Amino acid sequence: MKSGERMFEKYFDIGYLWGAFPQLLPYLKITFAVAGLAVFFGTLLGLVLAFMKMGKSRVLQVIAHGYTTIMRCTPSIVLLFLVYYGVPFLADSLFNVNLQNIYTGVFVVITFSLQFAAMMSEVTRSAIQSIDKGQFEAAVSVGLTPWQAYRRIIFPQAFVVALPNFGNGLIAILQEGALAYTIGFIDIVGKANLIIASNFNSHALEIYIALAVIYWVISIVIEKIFELLEKTFSKGSRSIKAS
Repeated sequence: MKSGERMFEKYFDIGYLWGAFPQLLPYLKITFAVAGLAVFFGTLLGLVLAFMKMGKSRVLQVIAHGYTTIMRCTPSIVLLFLVYYGVPFLADSLFNVNLQNIYTGVFVVITFSLQFAAMMSEVTRSAIQSIDKGQFEAAVSVGLTPWQAYRRIIFPQAFVVALPNFGNGLIAILQEGALAYTIGFIDIVGKANLIIASNFNSHALEIYIALAVIYWVISIVIEKIFELLEKTFSKGSRSIKAS
C-alpha cells in the first residue's frame, strides 16, 4: 500500500462516517421541533405583516415594509446573537425580568420566527395580489361578504401560488437553524460538534459528511412533498376558477 493511501485512511475512516448516523439522528427531532415552531409563529406574524402591507394605512405599510427590509439586511447569525443577548437585556432593563436561565431553544425559535415572518409576508402578499381582482369583485357582486370571498375564492388560489416559496422557506429555516449551535443549542449540528470535540477534533470530515447527507435527504424529501402538494391543490384551484 502506498504511503499516500495509508495517510488518507488515517485521515478518513469510513467507520466514523457510518457510526455518526446513529449518534446524530436522535437529535433530528430537536431540529424539526425548532423549525416547526419557527414556521408556525413566523407564518402567523407574516400574515399580519402581509395585510399591513396591503392595507390602506400608510403608517402600517411603512412599519411592515421597514420590518421586512431590516430582517433581509440582517445576517441570520447576527440576528441570533441580537436576540440571544438583546432580549434578556431588554427584559431586565424594562420589566426587571431575569431571562438568563431561560432555555436556549426559546431564543432560537424567536430568531427564526422573526426571519421567517419577513419572508412569509412577501410570499403571502405577492400570492394574494397575483389573483385577479375581478374574481373578488364578482364574488361580492353575487352576494358573498368580503371575508367569504377571500376564504372561498382568493385564499385557496393564493395558497397554491405560495406553496413553492413556502417550501423553499421551510428548507431555508432548517438550514439556517444550523447556526443555533453558536449559542450553545444542542440540536443535530450541536451534537455533531460535540462528537468532534470528544474525538479531539479528529475525523471531523466524516461527521460533517454524515451531517450533510442528512440535510440533503431532508431537503429533497421536503421539496418532493411540496411538489406533490402543489399538484394536488392545483387541481382544486382550477376547479374554483372554472366554477
